[in-house]
Amino acid sequence: MKTLLKILVSLFVALLLVISVDKAYASRPKYLFKVASLAPEGSIWTKTFRNFTKEVEEKSGGEIGFKIYAGGVMGDDRAMYRKMRVGQLNGGGFTMTGISEVVPDFRVLGIPFMFNSYDEVDRVKERLLPRFEKEFDNKGMVLLAMSEVGFIYTMSTTSISTLAELKQSKAWAPEGDPISRALLETVGVTPIPLSIPDVLTSLQTGLINTTFNSFYGSIVLQWFTKISYITDIPFVYAYGAFVLDKKTFSKLPTHYADMMKTAARNHFEKLLVDTRKSNEEAMQVLIDNDISLVKPTPITKAELQNNYREMTVKKLVDDAFSKSIYEETMMHLDNYHKELSAIQQ
Repeated sequence: MKTLLKILVSLFVALLLVISVDKAYASRPKYLFKVASLAPEGSIWTKTFRNFTKEVEEKSGGEIGFKIYAGGVMGDDRAMYRKMRVGQLNGGGFTMTGISEVVPDFRVLGIPFMFNSYDEVDRVKERLLPRFEKEFDNKGMVLLAMSEVGFIYTMSTTSISTLAELKQSKAWAPEGDPISRALLETVGVTPIPLSIPDVLTSLQTGLINTTFNSFYGSIVLQWFTKISYITDIPFVYAYGAFVLDKKTFSKLPTHYADMMKTAARNHFEKLLVDTRKSNEEAMQVLIDNDISLVKPTPITKAELQNNYREMTVKKLVDDAFSKSIYEETMMHLDNYHKELSAIQQ
């Protein structure tokens, strides 16, 4: 009798172990995406991404899962891309600067002083998106969505309202960004290249005294704590890309792939609205923290928007991006202005 009881107990314990193992395997996603981003945890960018992943996980019944590495814990854009290449990551939220080293034409929207409104941005971006998607595909990536940082402003420890004052600055340029470097060098500034995670420390130590960011971005990254002035003219439009490794993404069944694309489009379209609202609110926060908006002199504004912009573009075409993408971009922008003019007449 005791022997029979021991056998029954052993069988029961074995059954429990089998059930627990089955449950453990059942809880594991069939398709796991390890994704990293420089965006800090708690920012509107990471909140959007977590909302997106939650929807995808729920609609797939847990078959699709995500492991998220936010706040630059996987390194800068270059490090993230290297880890994608070797399979340590399956995707990432990249800045335009970082991912454009792989897809150069993607940086065309970042030409300084090209856009004056978000309406212009939205029209041109919509027209270029199919081409961007194709170029990412050629590089083994799926461009699920474009993200936005917004219009970027010059932020500094000393007032900059003239070209002479800009030339005297110790200005940062994003590491690997030929566009910012070309403009600054054309103006007569020797830029100091740094990765985004190194900017705050460099402001603290005095290695740089001038940087460039959106209103909201400067708060999220805490750069605003080390600057006193913002030159009140948009320097450039900044954006990014949410991409996944094509090899990993292609393993998804078609209905899951389509569902993920739709979810990404919906969440990141909402992100545009949230980002622009956050930038408006952040501007007031900066003013409340005794940061002054400085108007550039009319001569400086005209020089930057016309002469220096044109000289910079000449350096960039067929180097930083292709002539064809530049011509297509300007065509869409010109068409928008023509349509707007026709409506207003």
